[in-house]
Amino acid sequence: MAVRVALVGLGDIGLTAHLPALVRAAGVRVAALVDPDPLRRKLAGDLAPAYPDIDEVLADDDIDAVVLATPPWVTTGAIVRVATAGKFVLAEKPVATSVAAAAPLLELSPNISDHVQVGLTYRHDPAMVQLREWIADGVLGERLVVRAHIYDERLDPADPAHAERLRNTLRHGLPVLHEGSHFFDWLAYLLGGEPMRIDDAWSMRTDRRAEVPNLTGARLTYPTGHIAVVECGWLTAGLPPCEVSLLGDRGYAVLDCHTFALRLSTEDGDRVVEFPGERTQRCFDRQVERFVALVNGSRPSPSLADGLAALRTSEQVARACAEGEA
Repeated sequence: MAVRVALVGLGDIGLTAHLPALVRAAGVRVAALVDPDPLRRKLAGDLAPAYPDIDEVLADDDIDAVVLATPPWVTTGAIVRVATAGKFVLAEKPVATSVAAAAPLLELSPNISDHVQVGLTYRHDPAMVQLREWIADGVLGERLVVRAHIYDERLDPADPAHAERLRNTLRHGLPVLHEGSHFFDWLAYLLGGEPMRIDDAWSMRTDRRAEVPNLTGARLTYPTGHIAVVECGWLTAGLPPCEVSLLGDRGYAVLDCHTFALRLSTEDGDRVVEFPGERTQRCFDRQVERFVALVNGSRPSPSLADGLAALRTSEQVARACAEGEA
């Protein structure tokens, strides 16, 4: 039988990525849509009954699972409510605005937290699997310098509503706290776990009138001596290339963060590795497949523990950035 799924949160990521992936997925039926904004509910169309809050979903025993495409200051409590109601959860990252705010998630029993998958969506991409294999096989070398430059939210004067949404998000934390859940999860997945230490960090306000910094960066040391240099930023009129590069004595690999195409240079020559389909659709479709597998008895991947680990690193870096600015 099809897994009956409710989508909670009909903002940009809900309407443009989660909902299409659910509609495309074999074995999934969209059973309900939830958003407090009536315009957003109207934009979602008539695929399923639409509600202004989650109460109807929690009361419906026929709904098996819930996708939470909600902001992090809402997600934490929603995870607790949905999971304790006996439903499976796919929750957008980050799962909270801070480790302290995530405390209710740590109180969930293992049998409940094992029903929670975290939307670290791009870990599912085959490019990540390929990079991990190259690292494990020593294709690049034993110790690597990884550079992660994550810039993907341009300041567009023609779209003031987008800029205001980003500024509102920044009021809840630095860019690294919001973007970091993705790329710190990538680094943990690729480099063998959480960082051993944060060596230094910085933050900067490109607009001195801004309430909080919009650019952040850090240098971290990972297991086996890998070094990662990370930068992320929002709200500049132009953006640097968004990419992750890995350099060792045997090779150099670059991941294009827009397409997830890979470039590899070794003594054997240069090559490009590309994967079928568009990156976002490919990753969200694979994420839904994993979520259906969870409902049908598999382990969550990425798990709530993975999401909390990425949040923990993001918060530690954000704190170090704030101390550096002070």
